[in-house]
Amino acid sequence: MNDQKHDKKPDQMAHHPLAYKNEKFLDSDASRALRILAEYLEPLHRFEEQKVPGTVVFFGSARLGPDGPLGRYYAEARELARLFTEWSNNQPPSAPRFLICSGGGHGIMEAANRGAADAGGRNVGLNISLPEEQSANPYITPDLSFEFHYFFMRKLWFAHLARAVVVFPGGFGTIDEMSEILTLSQTRKLEGKMTVILYGEEYWREIINFEALVKHGVISAPDLKLFSFASNPRQALDLLRQGIAPEMQGAPSPYAKTRPSRSDGSYLYQRSGD
Repeated sequence: MNDQKHDKKPDQMAHHPLAYKNEKFLDSDASRALRILAEYLEPLHRFEEQKVPGTVVFFGSARLGPDGPLGRYYAEARELARLFTEWSNNQPPSAPRFLICSGGGHGIMEAANRGAADAGGRNVGLNISLPEEQSANPYITPDLSFEFHYFFMRKLWFAHLARAVVVFPGGFGTIDEMSEILTLSQTRKLEGKMTVILYGEEYWREIINFEALVKHGVISAPDLKLFSFASNPRQALDLLRQGIAPEMQGAPSPYAKTRPSRSDGSYLYQRSGD
């Protein structure tokens, strides 16, 4: 009798889903490392699949619309993105097609994606999920529209593929993004020289006293050469062409680079440090 009692099967067997399909686990603190890694591997896979050789990144405020006080910068960001895309698309077939990339939101970001779309070019949007603010703009190429949870992973992808950066007027977020790129350049964490353009010289000289940083010894005088100013789309386009043209002369795909060891100095991407 006792043996029969012990042999009785439970009415329902305990069941747990496969770990990688367990949404409760994947959303937990224990899986944060997996979520961070996913925001590296999924974009890496898609950029490779879409054969994106590099980007020209536009930073700027999400609050600047075409009809606001600084509305001219929206129109000029759109025009610059259009001009660059047309120039890039007219390069020889062997040259890489660098794509306009923005933070994926509205304002200057929307203007950049919109200008590239005006020229019939593909473009990239690296959107960030925020509680109240940002949604992706409708001008991003659908297969190149990304959504990030972690700001630092989004920043990694801005720097990873960037061949040039154009910084339009903006607030804390724009200044943060600009400072990060300049710091990477200053500390030589980027291979080669990054073309960085501060668009709207009058605005930027009012907002940041760059010469005072040199005066007080917190940066060196040569650091002022890490960036250039531009005040109209044609001037900015000339600076982009000067900085990027050498790389477009048969530049190898970044996906062709391997990294068998740290000693040989090779990286998966040409631009970003480790």
